Amino acid sequence: MEVVAPAPAEGVFSLAWLLIAVPLVSAAILLLIGRVGDAWGHFLGTLAALASFALALVLFVQMLGSEESARSVQVPLWDWITSGPWTISIGLQLDQLSILFTLLITGVGSLIHIYSIGYMAHDDRRRRFFAFLNLFVAAMLLLVLADNYLVLFVGWEGVGLASYLLIGFWQHKPSAATAAKKAFVVNRVGDMGMILAISLMLAAFGSSSFTDVNAGAASMSPTVATAMGLLLLLGACGKSAQLPLQSWLLDAMEGPTPVSALIHAATMVTAGVYLVVRSHAVYATTEFASTAVVVIGTLTLLAGAWIGCAKDDIKKVLAGSTMSQIGYMMLAAGIGPAGYAFAIFHLVTHGFFKANMFLGAGSVMHGMNDDVNMRHYGGLGKYMPITFATFAVGYLAIIGFPFFAGYYSKDHIIEAAFAHNQVVGALALVGAGVTAFYMTRLVMMTFLGKKRWEDEVHPHESPAVMTIPLIVLGLASVVGGLLLNSWIGGWLAPAVGAEHGEEHHAAIFATSPVAFATLGVVAVGVVIGFLANRPGKDLPKVAPDTRNPLVLAGRNDLFGDAFNETVLMRPGQALTRAVATTDHHGVDGAVNGTAQLVGGLSVQLRKLQNGFVRSYALMMVVGTALLGAVLVLSQLG
Repeated sequence: MEVVAPAPAEGVFSLAWLLIAVPLVSAAILLLIGRVGDAWGHFLGTLAALASFALALVLFVQMLGSEESARSVQVPLWDWITSGPWTISIGLQLDQLSILFTLLITGVGSLIHIYSIGYMAHDDRRRRFFAFLNLFVAAMLLLVLADNYLVLFVGWEGVGLASYLLIGFWQHKPSAATAAKKAFVVNRVGDMGMILAISLMLAAFGSSSFTDVNAGAASMSPTVATAMGLLLLLGACGKSAQLPLQSWLLDAMEGPTPVSALIHAATMVTAGVYLVVRSHAVYATTEFASTAVVVIGTLTLLAGAWIGCAKDDIKKVLAGSTMSQIGYMMLAAGIGPAGYAFAIFHLVTHGFFKANMFLGAGSVMHGMNDDVNMRHYGGLGKYMPITFATFAVGYLAIIGFPFFAGYYSKDHIIEAAFAHNQVVGALALVGAGVTAFYMTRLVMMTFLGKKRWEDEVHPHESPAVMTIPLIVLGLASVVGGLLLNSWIGGWLAPAVGAEHGEEHHAAIFATSPVAFATLGVVAVGVVIGFLANRPGKDLPKVAPDTRNPLVLAGRNDLFGDAFNETVLMRPGQALTRAVATTDHHGVDGAVNGTAQLVGGLSVQLRKLQNGFVRSYALMMVVGTALLGAVLVLSQLG
């Protein structure tokens, strides 16, 4: 497909920088104003998010009314780096891909801000929390609106900083502080991939702009293209918690629940999928790197589902689910033009139903004294009817129940996976069945069956400021897939390198063999989940001990931490100690030893300089005698 440079922005498009500036300025005010803003800071933070969403809607409507050739525009801001042959500017690019991300980030982000007003009502540091939320939104918007990889990387690092601040927001808890550091460190590994990929772009093209990289990608050698694709994938694995850089994601649940919803639905974990899709020109030139994306996505969707089956912590079940669903998106993105639209389609619908379920989990915690153990729940449906109803909608969407959002987006990925490779398609199908099982288990253990909480716990419905966002997200989880189903492929085609002939014209109800097989596998998963946790069954309040290696692996996050400690951390510590010892005893020893030798010799030589004439005369006599002896002996020889 011919690469067309974005047109200069005009009219309302030239105001796109306000999308980022408004929440960024709000974050600065809330951080600098001090306690005088405690009474109203949360309102300012929420209004900032809503203002960005309103502007995003205006830009989207304007783009809808424009000709296709005018839907990709560039907003230059200022020159940033000028060095030798390189001139790197800071600018924004609005196109069909970035506007969808902008709507998701600001739309779902605004609902999370509103929800947080109630959820964080009794937190003394609520103003700071909203400042960090605004910072998170601003950084993610910079990431998806940047017109080149180097500016994208600034947003990429901003997201990392904001996630560190929010995951560790309750830093008085050692577990939260540790989780924040873990997320930060693990993501630095992925960031090295991004840094090297951008360096390779500058070396190969003299530029990191999307236009220049896309235009020059076809001329890359296979080696350079593969290296660039793999390095970008490494960065994507860090941000999107894909194998082998997934270990931070479940620990990130230590942050307040709105943070979990923001990370898992609208911001951080979607960044890796965006990066791969935005880099479509690179992956089009390297089959090896594209296959690596498919393999990583497939393995992660199974690994996340496996973890979700074994957890009793409601938030960690949903976190494992996020790993799995992002795996589906990465799988689709690795397929190429046939899968790009499906990856973004599922990313958007997942943003609806996963934010819905995470906020629903927070509503459950709100009514259960912050208890996250599903074994202490049971029968909450009648005490929290709105939370139950909206969560049930999210459940039906994620398992792919017909006519709900996930039915359209995820099932398209499974069909595309079968068309790409039978084995990959079969594994994606298995993942759908496992998803149906563990999500049914979650719903049964939480909202149905016998009550298992203590007498001092009094479950109750959350206030309207928390339930209204749930209702909005629930409605989006119902109709979002149907509305986008036949539209999103054509809309995204120019931005993701797909020809219009590759658009997917989907039916309201799919009747292909793969579609029916998917429904059958999902039904089996639901039945098994129901029977294993049926309402009349007495479930223990403590997870029973087991020697089942599959359960043990799931409970221990597939031993990811143990692997990192054994293979990376301990050898790294040993290497660090060896380097420190070499530096101390080798390098420093040589330098200090030489200094001590010179100092010792100077002390001894200084004794000869005593200031007495008789000593100097004696030394001259002795020297003369020695010199004479040498001359006499040389003559005799």
